[in-house]
Amino acid sequence: MTASDPHRGPAGKAPGGSAPARAPQPTLLEQMGGPMGFVYSAVPVVVFVAANSFLALTATITVSVAVGLAIAGYRLLRGEKYSLAAGGLLGLALAIGIVALTGSARDFFVIGIWVYLAAFVAMLGSVLARRPLSGLVWNLVHGGTHDWRADRRVLRAHDVATLAAAAVSGARFAVQQWLYVSDETGWLGFARVAMGWPLTILAALVVVWAWRRSSSRLLPSA
Repeated sequence: MTASDPHRGPAGKAPGGSAPARAPQPTLLEQMGGPMGFVYSAVPVVVFVAANSFLALTATITVSVAVGLAIAGYRLLRGEKYSLAAGGLLGLALAIGIVALTGSARDFFVIGIWVYLAAFVAMLGSVLARRPLSGLVWNLVHGGTHDWRADRRVLRAHDVATLAAAAVSGARFAVQQWLYVSDETGWLGFARVAMGWPLTILAALVVVWAWRRSSSRLLPSA
């Protein structure tokens, strides 16, 4: 029988019987791909707009697809999650597919524009129905058994979080739809990048605040 470590308790626990420290959880930025996630999402847009300014549409599509495949392969070689690499490539493939069907470069952005509108309507509607999406998702993640809507502070926090996300989607739709109608492909690319990750992080921070507030009020303390 192996002698027990005098500096550790039973079953390898630390002194005092406390459980081993948990591994640090990934931060919000890390879950979204880290700082390089900004670059990976922006490069295909910049390449498409730049190539379209001096190449024929077929050549622009070819260059954009090649760049998207190269980025996805590079991310996988670096050991990033398959879902992150594949998700970016899938979005690019859908956008390129629409352009190939319509023959219009501005349609590279059309899917994203209408997704923004759908997200805005869904989130605003959930707040008006007194079931903000942020709270619905929080409750689902935590077992779906909490009467979170009965706590006015929790409900208000999720109203604020959902409205923040709705405002981001609404602003993206309004600006990019106007540029789309104006056939400003170059400015569409600029708006997609400028209104992308930075606004996403701002809205996500508000959602994280609402989730933490909910957990502190409704979950048993550790």
